[in-house]
Amino acid sequence: MKNKLKEIMPVIAGLIVILILIIIPTGFEGAQIFKGTERVPAKVLSTDNSQIVDNGLIRTGEQSCSVEVLKGKFKGAVIGSAVNMLTGSYENDKIFAEGDKALIIISYRDSEILSAAMIDHYRLNYEIILAVIFAALLIITAGKTGFRSLLSFIITILAVWKAVVPLYLKGIDPIVSGAVFITLLSVIIIAMVYGFDRRCFAATAGVMSGVMVALVFGAVFTNIFKIHGAVMSMSESLLYCGYGNLNLTSIFTASIFIGSSGAMMDLAVDITSAMYEITQKKPDITAKELIISGMNIGRAAMGTISTTLLLAYTGSCIAMLMVFMAQGTPLVNILNYKYVAAEIVHTVAGSIGLTAVAPLTAVLGGTVLTYGTKAAKSE
Repeated sequence: MKNKLKEIMPVIAGLIVILILIIIPTGFEGAQIFKGTERVPAKVLSTDNSQIVDNGLIRTGEQSCSVEVLKGKFKGAVIGSAVNMLTGSYENDKIFAEGDKALIIISYRDSEILSAAMIDHYRLNYEIILAVIFAALLIITAGKTGFRSLLSFIITILAVWKAVVPLYLKGIDPIVSGAVFITLLSVIIIAMVYGFDRRCFAATAGVMSGVMVALVFGAVFTNIFKIHGAVMSMSESLLYCGYGNLNLTSIFTASIFIGSSGAMMDLAVDITSAMYEITQKKPDITAKELIISGMNIGRAAMGTISTTLLLAYTGSCIAMLMVFMAQGTPLVNILNYKYVAAEIVHTVAGSIGLTAVAPLTAVLGGTVLTYGTKAAKSE
């Protein structure tokens, strides 16, 4: 009964955290800039492309769409001319065709529709389907562990959106709040695996040790490389939206250890689990022997985990690398570009933090997991 309760408690705690995160306001609910508008899905009935100007790869002008509103205050209404503005950017522009489902924004006064604009293709239904498939496969393949992983996944998403982002927007120190966020998240996620026991403490302490190392190296080399936080995508827009007080460089530094913390948790849990299994097979093992075993386990794990982090960051900027190669940009130029240097700091500082996780988790785990045993007392 005691073991059963120990197993259920982290799940109950996780569900409570999810409920709290759903309920608490961000403080920015009334900050929408689109007053007197409604964002709803609509079906494209027809399109008029006569005002689109094609100039090679560039398309500018506007596309006019006739749409039927599918939800909301004006459900069933047909809008004859919903405007889709084209700016000549493949990254931002979209073209609609008859039968497409789109997200539109309707401007209205009382019950009168003033205008409508096409925002993008409507993808929410497919995103929900993808999420359901992911959740189902996770639970089917991993059972109870998969369910706990799903709870951890949901908690992480909610915590970032309902806690981290609002705190950053309110000007709370990004590094301090980011470190607190990762600490709490690590405790919750790792407790989902182990429960609240010695293994949870050892793995969480290992993660936070790695986070601190990544933080120090990230902060130092961000300063040495003279990287401004505006290098982050869309971050500069915040300065023009009334948030000129934000320290973007501190946010960038915090993003280094936040971005690598998931891999740190993975590594710390792998090492702690292996060390715990050793103590179960050999209860009389000494702390020194267990630490050495943990070090050896960590070396093997680090062989792939750092590459995992590198590939994750490389995958996000593969197009940029292709542009450099296509243009024949000299390597010395590439390595000196600010945004490339920023990715180098991101990757290397995070990887240094990862390399610190293994030995620190081994030392902490070896000490904690053997504490109170006969072997430990005899040392």
